[in-house]
Amino acid sequence: MFIFIPPSESKAFPSDVDPADLGSLALPELAPTRAALRDALVRLCRGPAGKALEALGLSEGQSAELGHDRDIRRAPAGPAADVYTGVLYDALDLPTLRHRGLILDHVLIFSGLWGVLRPDDRIPHYRCSAGVKLPRVGSVSTAWRRALREPLAGHVGDELVVDLRSGAYGGLWAPGSNAVTVRVLHEREVGGVVKRTVVSHFNKATKGRLARALLETGQQPRKPEEFIDVVRELGYVVESGPESAKPDAPTAIDIVVSEL
Repeated sequence: MFIFIPPSESKAFPSDVDPADLGSLALPELAPTRAALRDALVRLCRGPAGKALEALGLSEGQSAELGHDRDIRRAPAGPAADVYTGVLYDALDLPTLRHRGLILDHVLIFSGLWGVLRPDDRIPHYRCSAGVKLPRVGSVSTAWRRALREPLAGHVGDELVVDLRSGAYGGLWAPGSNAVTVRVLHEREVGGVVKRTVVSHFNKATKGRLARALLETGQQPRKPEEFIDVVRELGYVVESGPESAKPDAPTAIDIVVSEL
C-alpha cells in the first residue's frame, strides 16, 4: 500500500550542512527534471523581484523566500519529514513514526519542485508550488505529468494507492482503479439543519491522522474494499464519494467528521 500526500506551503529550515543530492531522492531517474526545475527557479529569483513574486504567487511580505530559492543549490538540506510543517504534518508526525522504527518508504510526498519524495529524502527550504510556471520550462505541473508517468507507474506496480492529495498535486500523476481518493466532510448542525462542507483545517488534520493510523496498524490492504474496512475499524465514518464516469477511476470515499 502506498500513501500519497501533498507537500505544505510552510517549511522549516534544515540545519544540516550538506545540500540536497538530487540523485539520492526517490526515483533517481527524475534527477534531470529536478535539476531543470531547480535551475529555472534560481534564474527566476535572480531576476526582477516583482516578476518572481508574481510567478511564485507570493506577496511582498514574503520576498525573503526569493533569497532562499536563489541559493537553493547550496542550501542546507534535511529529511522531508522534518522540513514540511503545518496541520497535516503535525497530525501525521512523521519524525515520531520514524523514531519508532516504522518503515515510511511507501509514503510519497508530491512536490512542485522535486516531483515525489520519501519522508527521509533530504531537501532544503524552498517555495515553488505545482501551479507555478518557470522561465524556459513552463508549467511545473506539465513537466511532472510527463516525467512521472512511467517511473511512478513502475514503482507503484499493482499495489493499492491511498490518495490523500488535493488540488494541483492530485493532477501530477493519476493512479488507476486500484486506488482510493479521500474527501473529508465536516458535519455540523446550523439552525436545526445538518450541513456538510469541506473545511481546509478538518481536511488536513483528518488526513494526517488517518495516514498516521494506517501506518501504526501495519495493515496492508490490497484492494479499495479492504481499505474501507480498515478505515471503519479505525473508527471513522465512511461513505461513498462522488462517482466518476471513467471506468478505471479510483474509488472515491467521504470521511465524515463532526469535530477535530
